[in-house]
Amino acid sequence: MFNGVLINKDEQGYSAALTPIEESRLPEGDVKVKIDYSTLNYKDGLAITGKAPVVRSFPMIAGIDFAGTVLESASPKFRPGDAVVLNGWGVGEKHWGGLAQLAAVKADWLVPLPSALTQRQAMSIGTAGYTAMLCILMLERHGVTPDKGEIIVTGASGGVGSIAIAILSKLGYTVVAVTGRANEPDYLKSLGAAEVLDRSLFTEPGKPLTSERWAGAVDTVGTHVLANICASMRYRGVVTACGLAGGRDFPSTVAPFILRGVTLVGVDSVMCPYADRVEAWGRLANDLDPSKLDLVTSEIGLSEAIPMAKGLLEGKVRGRIVVDVNR
Repeated sequence: MFNGVLINKDEQGYSAALTPIEESRLPEGDVKVKIDYSTLNYKDGLAITGKAPVVRSFPMIAGIDFAGTVLESASPKFRPGDAVVLNGWGVGEKHWGGLAQLAAVKADWLVPLPSALTQRQAMSIGTAGYTAMLCILMLERHGVTPDKGEIIVTGASGGVGSIAIAILSKLGYTVVAVTGRANEPDYLKSLGAAEVLDRSLFTEPGKPLTSERWAGAVDTVGTHVLANICASMRYRGVVTACGLAGGRDFPSTVAPFILRGVTLVGVDSVMCPYADRVEAWGRLANDLDPSKLDLVTSEIGLSEAIPMAKGLLEGKVRGRIVVDVNR
């Protein structure tokens, strides 16, 4: 038996509960992992509360990521005792996920945990930090270097935003943070933000083009925020879009793209190719100051994940939530 946050949908309705589960119920997978830590992400909040149709089959163990130790492996890629990390691949949506003490998954979904990181640190980073690193890799690949100008990060107090600021500032970029939380400037500046702007400056419909300011952007919000950022990009600036916390729509025009040569890069963490995952985790081990993780991380036990999910969706949670699945 092992414990997990199990989501059900039946004639009684939609529910999530911490439940003892027989190991024989684990789905097929060529690697069995003893999970040590998981996290609570925005998508997990949606899945647990049922606020969006994240879960595709029932019953489902929530949790889109985890770090743990291989117990059994039918794959030559891994041996018992190996430390591994998993992000995405439909885990927690279509395949039982990480908010549990055990998982059975495909070997191709796992990445060896870099030796410089502990399992808890890996989940302090989690899918949010891994996504932030993917965004930064895209900025670099499109030629956005620190000397090109300021980088704007939206949803700055959330998991992706917090880790993005910490990494970008360490790499030498000048980072401007955007947040809707009036009490967060000190926190964001401690992560490395040079300036903090109020989200209200970006949430209303704007002009197709405004004054050029940003060389690059990491956007987690979407809708008018993303549109207004695109409108204020420098010539050949690059915007990475990885979230929709504000909405799915994109009320923009083609003006930034055809008049300023702005590039809008979509960043997907779920189905990201293996080579990019390995590169991202290797860079996270090198380019993220471990001391910053303590600033962005709070820890809860598995029994606290369900009540915490609502607060996460309501924007009451700062940074990253690590879940110790064994307490």
